[in-house]
Amino acid sequence: MPKGRIKVQCFVRNSYVPVDNSRITVNTQGGGSQVYDVVTDSSGLTPEIEVDAPPVEYSQNPSAQMPYSLCDVKVERSGFDPLNIRGCQIFPERTAIQPANLNENTNRATRQQIIIIQANTLFGVFPPKIPESPEKPLPPPSSGVVLSQPVVPEFVIVHQGTPDSEGPNYTVRFTDYIKNVASCEIYSTWSESTIRANVYCILSFTLNRIFTEWYRGKGKSFDITNSTAFDHAFNYGRNIYENISRVVDEIFTSFVKRSGSKQPLLTQYCDGQRVKCPQWLSQWGSKYMGDQGTPPYEILTNYYGSDIELSTAPQVKGIPKSYPGTTLTIGSTGQPVRDIQTYLNAISKNYPAIPKLNVDGKYGPKVAEAVKVFQGVFSLPQTGVVDYATWYKISDVYVGVTKIAELRASIDGEEKIFVPPIGYNFANTEMPRVSYYDNML
Repeated sequence: MPKGRIKVQCFVRNSYVPVDNSRITVNTQGGGSQVYDVVTDSSGLTPEIEVDAPPVEYSQNPSAQMPYSLCDVKVERSGFDPLNIRGCQIFPERTAIQPANLNENTNRATRQQIIIIQANTLFGVFPPKIPESPEKPLPPPSSGVVLSQPVVPEFVIVHQGTPDSEGPNYTVRFTDYIKNVASCEIYSTWSESTIRANVYCILSFTLNRIFTEWYRGKGKSFDITNSTAFDHAFNYGRNIYENISRVVDEIFTSFVKRSGSKQPLLTQYCDGQRVKCPQWLSQWGSKYMGDQGTPPYEILTNYYGSDIELSTAPQVKGIPKSYPGTTLTIGSTGQPVRDIQTYLNAISKNYPAIPKLNVDGKYGPKVAEAVKVFQGVFSLPQTGVVDYATWYKISDVYVGVTKIAELRASIDGEEKIFVPPIGYNFANTEMPRVSYYDNML
């Protein structure tokens, strides 16, 4: 049978703090089920597990045959609630990454967490997108400030359900949100050109919602919903795919816009089979164009017209310094190298597999090795050089672990790790004096 792969990465709830020595049980669904037991390493990662998957042909055309196999993942670790993830989707010849965000159970009864992964939207039945005007009125100035260009946010707040329904809101890192949506809505076995074109659409649509304050302007407390009738599919806690993750990391600040327009284009799309949308991107149509070698930009112009352009947001919120503009590699020197050395040293406190570095501003073999280890932990190509994607991933993780360290230090006389609850505002000047778990839920 064809094979796919899965690896699990465990964190303390929605943070970058890894959880080692977690026992992971992977049980494949269907006939001839297989059971695998592995343990997470110091980076919270398991080895890749190879499991049976259906033929790749099932995902190359619309079909009644499910294009992925399913497995259930159970995570157990002393001091944490057990986590059960049901229906992790495994495509042939691809690696599924299953994040496991664990709740510490200090001073309270153990409660099992359960995450159920819904079908991919191309295979399951979901409401079609309700058409909207792609051009939105811009919001009035907030505090007298008008954004001159879109800004990539640090987090996206996602509402579960339709805009007016009751349901929880999830605060998710922007890139994690885009990876989740793409993994929900397209197949990871498609060509890279097709995946990039579809990711551009997801990015542009999301940034339009944020830039125009589409829901905020209506008094809502969220940026976007997980209803396919209004926005995108989003399945909290689901697995993503390594190749989709890499594409998002490379282009997450990019978006589509009309020439001469300020706002990102509301790039609506449909599957192109069950739902027809002549003025929007067809997911299956983009798949066939990618098969023919059509570049992502040409796929987009085929559907949205020749008056579009790809633009880059000049600012990424929550990042200490923007990408310096050049790849850092052996022989590079200067402040950007010093920054990377500083960031990696801070990260290595939580990820001891990353070697400590002298902060001397010189990019030598030891720096390249530390970068390569980091890239392996966070599913980036292990090149040992700091390119655009690696710079921002290192920066993101650095901010995450240093925020955790600052919050931990603020707890008087206690050795508890404060893990921020969903929606926690790090801009607060007064740090909490109690453990997160003392006032959670």
